[in-house]
Amino acid sequence: MSPHFTDEEFQSAWRELDEPQLEGGWELFVETMGVTIHRLYDKETGLYEYKVFGSLASCTAALCADVYMDLAYRKHWDKYVKELYEKDFSGQTAIYWEVKYPLLLSNRDYVYVRERRDLDVDGRRISVILARSAADVACAEAGGVLRVKDYKQSVALESDGGGGTKVFMNYFDNPGGSIPTWLVNWAAKTGVPGFLTDMQKACSKYSDYCQKK
Repeated sequence: MSPHFTDEEFQSAWRELDEPQLEGGWELFVETMGVTIHRLYDKETGLYEYKVFGSLASCTAALCADVYMDLAYRKHWDKYVKELYEKDFSGQTAIYWEVKYPLLLSNRDYVYVRERRDLDVDGRRISVILARSAADVACAEAGGVLRVKDYKQSVALESDGGGGTKVFMNYFDNPGGSIPTWLVNWAAKTGVPGFLTDMQKACSKYSDYCQKK
């Protein structure tokens, strides 16, 4: 049993590939670049939680999962990463991630835990990756960078039956501070589809990267 995530959380993530759970206030936000995004308003924070359904046409699910998990490689292809590494913080292993924000806005950083499971569901191979912020990890906050303390993400990846991958992603974060609405909307509408496009390109170059390490 994982100390951070339950079996049910992993099961819930992959089930969204078969039957998207969009009752209870979820609304269609945007369809773009082969990606459909729904959002759910969170009254407590005034922010939105998002669910993303899409596909990556030219890379296998196993490769997508490997690329997604490779922190060192992500620093090569994700232009918004300033720092990203896994470290032992006073006996607790967690990931530190600093994200570049536009000029005049402070960068954000995250301290979080994650776990990947490759599931066999009646002969179907599905990779599920869960992540959430770890407020109890002793990682000092850096000056000039705002710590995101409320973050969660789940990703499910499965073959589309050809050479591509079906993708489900559910995420929420509260970046704190004062962020313009236009930037929030831009990040949701174009940032996530753009991330998937960049990840597809990264998958195509991963073999070369691994050979050169």
